[in-house]
Amino acid sequence: METYTAYAKINLSLEILGRRPDGYHNISSVMQTISLGDTLVVDAAPDGTILVETDVPELAQAPQDNLIWRAARILQQARRVQAGARIQLTKRIPLAAGLGGGSSDAAMTLRALDALWELGLSEGELLNAAALLGSDVPFFLRGGTALVEGKGDQITPLRPLAPCGIVLITPDMVVPDKTKTLYTTLRTHELSNGLITQHLVASLSRGEVPTPSLLYNGFEDAAFRVFTELDLLQQTVIDTGGEFVRLSCSGPSMFILYPTVEEAVALTDRLTAAGVPAQVVTPVTPMSL
Repeated sequence: METYTAYAKINLSLEILGRRPDGYHNISSVMQTISLGDTLVVDAAPDGTILVETDVPELAQAPQDNLIWRAARILQQARRVQAGARIQLTKRIPLAAGLGGGSSDAAMTLRALDALWELGLSEGELLNAAALLGSDVPFFLRGGTALVEGKGDQITPLRPLAPCGIVLITPDMVVPDKTKTLYTTLRTHELSNGLITQHLVASLSRGEVPTPSLLYNGFEDAAFRVFTELDLLQQTVIDTGGEFVRLSCSGPSMFILYPTVEEAVALTDRLTAAGVPAQVVTPVTPMSL
């Protein structure tokens, strides 16, 4: 039995470049894993059985729709594994929050079962399996700070984000088929050319904590059209002192970057007092494959 942590991520930048012939969109994004994470406890199970256990009702009702179960089955079938696995999930990353929790769980499942079943998969084999599960899953195999391009399958590791404090805001807002809805709501002028992300990558290469002008999300306007209460929340955050709040991925989670943890703690205390669901997280460095 082994215990693993599947970390959430934020998008320091997310530029949407345009629609691809296969129906996906090309993106240019800098992703960063953070210290909020789900816990997976992984053990053997008999007769090739895949058991996913969790106390999250939405995931427990249809375990075979869960990315953890799908990740396990992909490895089983690809390598003709006769062994099984029991995976217990303790969920801390909010569902459908723009933090990549399901994708991170899937990536960690691939790594955990590669070890449990002694498959000895190469980096390329793990990445191929991850790509079958979703566009964010390949990033989470390593995490840390990375430039993510294409439809999410082109990963370039970057110099780790300098130590900083991150205020993470996770409102309980739900939109059915959120990401698809946001893509269909995008307007032509909200597409970009990747230049902001290039400047962000240059800043990170110098070891800097990015300035607010380099933190950009092409989904932001669309998200405010779709999440009807997001503008009120944003205004509350700004009024509390969080002037440079940014959306993560397709939302509704938002974040604010500070050079020090102390600054992040101070704002988080004020936000909590104002009834805003906020916590302090820090950057997580990459794992080795």
